[in-house]
Amino acid sequence: MKFRVLKAGLVGAIVAAMSCLPAVPAHAQEGPESQSSEPIAKPKPKSDTGPTNAAPATPPATNEGPIPSEYKRKPEAPANVPTFRAEANTVTVDVSVLDNHDHFIPGLTKDQFRVYEDGVPQQIVTFGQGEAPITICMLIEFSGRFQAFWSYGWYETLQAAYGFLETLKPDDNVAVVEYDMHTNILSDFSPDKHKAEQALSMLRIPGMSESNVFDALTDIADRMSGIEGRKAILLIGTGLDTFSKITFDQARKSLQESGVPIYSISILQVARMLAESYGMSPIMDMDFLQADNEMRTFARETGGLAFFPRFLGEYPGIFRQIESTLRNEYTLTYHPTNTARDGKFRRIKVELVNPETNQPLRILVKNKPIKYQIIAKAGYKAPREVE
Repeated sequence: MKFRVLKAGLVGAIVAAMSCLPAVPAHAQEGPESQSSEPIAKPKPKSDTGPTNAAPATPPATNEGPIPSEYKRKPEAPANVPTFRAEANTVTVDVSVLDNHDHFIPGLTKDQFRVYEDGVPQQIVTFGQGEAPITICMLIEFSGRFQAFWSYGWYETLQAAYGFLETLKPDDNVAVVEYDMHTNILSDFSPDKHKAEQALSMLRIPGMSESNVFDALTDIADRMSGIEGRKAILLIGTGLDTFSKITFDQARKSLQESGVPIYSISILQVARMLAESYGMSPIMDMDFLQADNEMRTFARETGGLAFFPRFLGEYPGIFRQIESTLRNEYTLTYHPTNTARDGKFRRIKVELVNPETNQPLRILVKNKPIKYQIIAKAGYKAPREVE
């Protein structure tokens, strides 16, 4: 009887922590007051209020012409000087091949890969495989809705963040960013893990109760799109979006074009299981399921992975899998046959084939075929003509 009372009390505390929303002061919701008395729209010109028979004023005549300006003259190109224009474009695709236990499969060769762009086969120019330092941004949801101080969501979030930080190597660069209604950079990319630890120590008292994951993901992915080498975003949170300026479809398209892999870890899975057994609201349950599907979509289309751990004991294995997938990759490059610079999205598909038969490749482990999955980005955005 005591165990039932204790269990019911624990579940009630978890459900209450998940459902309670902190009150937001009314003045915090008001926008800033404008300090300018001028209207945004341009005022219409006032009509002439003078007599209708009055003749319009004419400017005095002048014989002076316009003052010549040297800045308007186009520079004349020297004669017989050749001009050059580069049309070559190189696409880089990072590919991970995992077995049925999500372990990296090494030893594959260049002729076993096939790359298609919009269904057209491409010629692989360079091929490589090995370990390399990674650049990763830890994007952490930290709102007052599910991560109040000393709540289960707060504890699980910090456990995931600190646990992953310990798996990074000295040459890896890491940044820490938290988001609620806004995206806040707590520490920039640096190999110094102490800076990241100091940034995580700031996650104590959450601010707002909103969680704008679409805005945060697209903002960070856009910032990281120009970084060379192996890079990724680690999203730690519920995946719920409450107040983003952009929609799911807009975020999905933007993430596809940025080319930054997204690895997501969903928190509060065990709390959701307990709440469901005690009659959680069907509306909230649907919100969580929708968030799970959105996290899976972002990970799949950007070449990452999504994880939904139900127990804290699953986290070490998840960290090892993310690290192995990021460090051990096959890097392929090719020059696309479609040379149009139209800025359109090009879809990429990677396959493994037997070079002798051109049939799907069968990978054997202990003389038994195994299932495998190929993880690569869904495509890229073609460049535009430089005007």
